Amino acid sequence: MPRPTHPILRCRLAAFLMLAGAAISPVLTGCSTNPATGEQSFTAFMSPEQERQVGREQDPQIKQEFGGAYGDAALAAYVTQIGKKLAATSEMPGLDFTFTVLNTPDVNAFALPGGYVYITRGLIALAENEAELAGVIAHEIGHVTARHSAERYSRGTAIGFGAAILGILTDSQTVADIAGLGSQLYLKGYSREQEFQADTLGVRYLSRAGYDTGAMASFLGKLGRASQLQAEIAGSTHDPDAVDLMATHPRTVDRVQKALAAASVRPVANPIVGRDPFLDRVDGVLFGSDPKDGVIRDRVFLHKDLNFRFEVPPGFRLHNQPARVLAIHPNGARFIFDAAPKADGRSPAGYIQGDWAKGYAVRDLESITINGLDGATGWLAITAKDRTTYMLRLVAIRYDADTLYRMQFLIPSGSAAALNEDMRRTTYSFRRLSAEEGAGIRPYRVRVARFGSADTEQSLAETIPFPGYEVRFFRVINGLDNVERPLPGSRVKTVRPQ
Repeated sequence: MPRPTHPILRCRLAAFLMLAGAAISPVLTGCSTNPATGEQSFTAFMSPEQERQVGREQDPQIKQEFGGAYGDAALAAYVTQIGKKLAATSEMPGLDFTFTVLNTPDVNAFALPGGYVYITRGLIALAENEAELAGVIAHEIGHVTARHSAERYSRGTAIGFGAAILGILTDSQTVADIAGLGSQLYLKGYSREQEFQADTLGVRYLSRAGYDTGAMASFLGKLGRASQLQAEIAGSTHDPDAVDLMATHPRTVDRVQKALAAASVRPVANPIVGRDPFLDRVDGVLFGSDPKDGVIRDRVFLHKDLNFRFEVPPGFRLHNQPARVLAIHPNGARFIFDAAPKADGRSPAGYIQGDWAKGYAVRDLESITINGLDGATGWLAITAKDRTTYMLRLVAIRYDADTLYRMQFLIPSGSAAALNEDMRRTTYSFRRLSAEEGAGIRPYRVRVARFGSADTEQSLAETIPFPGYEVRFFRVINGLDNVERPLPGSRVKTVRPQ
């Protein structure tokens, strides 16, 4: 049955689910008019005080997961200044919003309940001007003022509660399990309507603060081109594990244009675009991985502080995450590199059989030597729930007395033979860095330059670390369309090693 779309009907549905348990627990109607959206919303299970508590509790975990706060005080102050200016125009001007730039190359932005808003340095590097950055921040403020997290949580709780009652009345645990799963899936992302509301509110706040309201759509168009280019660089048209704003905020330029119309705002006279102030702040921002967490150079991962490197096979795209390195192949193959949580002085073979794959029949387990280091490898046959079969190749490498590194290759059975030699080469590519390699690990940074009369796109893009795609990436980060060229004397962004 189609889900009711009218806000009052949705509120009544949620209340009905609560009424199903009236004989067991007190009824909370929980329906109220949201001052930002002007609509009825169901937020019975998360009060504004609880929203702030959730935000405070989750803030340290978010920072830990995304590389911590980026250590550029001037950039942090700039983002906070923009955020406070926008928040002051919202329906919650008294809420103590907190704005944080996260130290990750991922292109993302999101908000926790209670006014905690996060922007990644990867997103800032992609934006073109202050108005585009403000548009992203305004959208996240919209999620907060519309209390989407509270509504989403309350709806999911009510659905789960109603399903539990239904399971009791019908003695049907299957029904409860299915409904419970549905509520969990609902909690994973905002609905299209909520995204539209956040866009509409974001446009409202942009207008009130004097910004160019079209910047939200222009940035979204640039984001789409960047996502497409990144997929091409990875050799894939679909990357399910990529983390970016398109994945967490599924929107289109057309829907943002509709939000512009729905916001019913007057055109801003002399709107703020703020290209030069923005470029002043973005000049020097770290690009790509932070060297303290290791760096990616094409298919090679190098870690200067931990003194090692390895190379993944052709077709795999590397992702550097806080606790592991992940590589993805378009055919569904996955590679994971991390450190064993318990080294315990075991031999690599003993660790695989006795700890890592304890209780499983490891096939062809053997001890090997990898560039002077003791190692071991073996494999398991894995069958997924959908009956797809995989080969899981395990590799353990004893680096020193306290450290054991692990490699996992999850390969679809049909591709195992073709990738067997590639897996072997990746295994034996692990080694300590040479002095020259260690000295050569330098971070990349966004740099702003003047497009001189002797410059070309190729000359300014030649240091961008995407071989074969340098000029296209240069055009994307500078908001240039298929025919547009930089004007002589204009300021442009590029990427250079420090």
